[in-house]
Amino acid sequence: MSTTVSTPASEETCAYCESRIFEHDPICVRDCEDDCGSPAYFCNYACLAAHVEENDLTAGNACEWSPGE
Repeated sequence: MSTTVSTPASEETCAYCESRIFEHDPICVRDCEDDCGSPAYFCNYACLAAHVEENDLTAGNACEWSPGE
């Protein structure tokens, strides 16, 4: 599996708040459980965190770490 990396267009907007991503600290996210589809861009970590929380994207996806094992 390979992924092509490219710089988004200067007018690309945040998947959460629709602000232009390059006016902030942009983050690119891909769902690689689904063939690494198209990236989603967020203007900052706050928008990414809000998107994850509102869509309940952490349910069932957390790893369990046991330091004694």
